[in-house]
Amino acid sequence: MGKLTTHVLDTAQGHPGKGIAIRLYKRGAKGKDTLLLSAKTNADGRCDAPLLEGKAMKPGKYRLEFEAGKYFKKAGVKLPKNAFLDVITIDFGISDAGAHYHVPLLVSPYGYSTYRGS
Repeated sequence: MGKLTTHVLDTAQGHPGKGIAIRLYKRGAKGKDTLLLSAKTNADGRCDAPLLEGKAMKPGKYRLEFEAGKYFKKAGVKLPKNAFLDVITIDFGISDAGAHYHVPLLVSPYGYSTYRGS
């Protein structure tokens, strides 16, 4: 069975991104996105359950939003009034509903990267 998972690594502080708010949207036509779920990362920087799995795992376009700015402020990281990164948005597609799609986020206050993991 296919599933969608994510995790966050705080590369500036060298540990998992704990307590980061995440939202998953199904992308729709003409910007009409549908919120599928909201979650927070656990102590390991992961969600306690897959974001999608089973019948909910369908081909299509999706968006993940990570509340990185709030996370860094709560962690006590000194940021300017207008943080460089606030909400990090990753748009991606699922082609094979039977596959495992893992979307990790490596983040610091001034940069991030992602890739399709396993």
